[in-house]
Amino acid sequence: MEATPLISIGLPIALFIIMMGIGMTLSMRDFKLVAAYPRGIIVGTIAQIILMPLVAVALIAIFNVTPGIAVGLMIIAGCPGGTTSNLFVLLSRGNVALSIVLTVLATLITIVTLPLLTNFALKYYMGAEESITLPLDQTIGMLAVLVLLPVLSGMGIRSRYPRLAQKAESAVSIFGGIVLAVLVVGLLFGVRDQIVDLMRQAGPATAMLNLSGIALGMIASRVSGLSQRESLAVAMELGIKNSTIALLITLTLLESSTMSIPAAVYGVIMFMFGFALSVYGRRVIPGN
Repeated sequence: MEATPLISIGLPIALFIIMMGIGMTLSMRDFKLVAAYPRGIIVGTIAQIILMPLVAVALIAIFNVTPGIAVGLMIIAGCPGGTTSNLFVLLSRGNVALSIVLTVLATLITIVTLPLLTNFALKYYMGAEESITLPLDQTIGMLAVLVLLPVLSGMGIRSRYPRLAQKAESAVSIFGGIVLAVLVVGLLFGVRDQIVDLMRQAGPATAMLNLSGIALGMIASRVSGLSQRESLAVAMELGIKNSTIALLITLTLLESSTMSIPAAVYGVIMFMFGFALSVYGRRVIPGN
């Protein structure tokens, strides 16, 4: 599993532009509302950090996967959402401000929790004694460059040029959809010779993890009394993971191609389910 130029260069540039466009749809009032009614933050964070790894444990037992695949599933379950989840929330007309807050918060928390979860999975499923440390500077830097900086820039443009920002919203949605479609094609092309074997080894369990995250997000949010827009944001954060972090851990830190299989499969499957959830959101939530 190697990063192609499409992913390593093109994707960060596209995401920066998209996140700036997302920022042009937001104002400080949106974030103040999220902070004033923090139920969505609490529900989303608990589900992300605690419930998703428990779901992975259950799926590992149900599907009786090999130890290497089990460790990979635990790692992807413990990963936070990424900038792509923010884009999907925009496309689905969900609460983008809540999505961004959950992305930032979960990313910071998983700097601590993900190494602990990885070490637990290695010891429990493989009997290995490993010590994993995520690169703190790289993780925070990626978060700042691909989330905070472009969003703040977009919000600044909106405050000075509101008409331009309003016109840009539909263009960002279209551009974002095109970028995601190209990315899916690129990912499938990159694993075209391995896709049958990858799906055979980890497809069912990985697909169920993705679907379970989306369902858990929707159910927990609605039970907690969150709105449809908030529920979509939480569901996307649980379903659209930052698989890049999982690949970084499995391929670079653990040097295991087997453990990377769930992250690779998840990285393709999540786009398909994300598109489906976006279509649902646009049907149930009226446009502005």
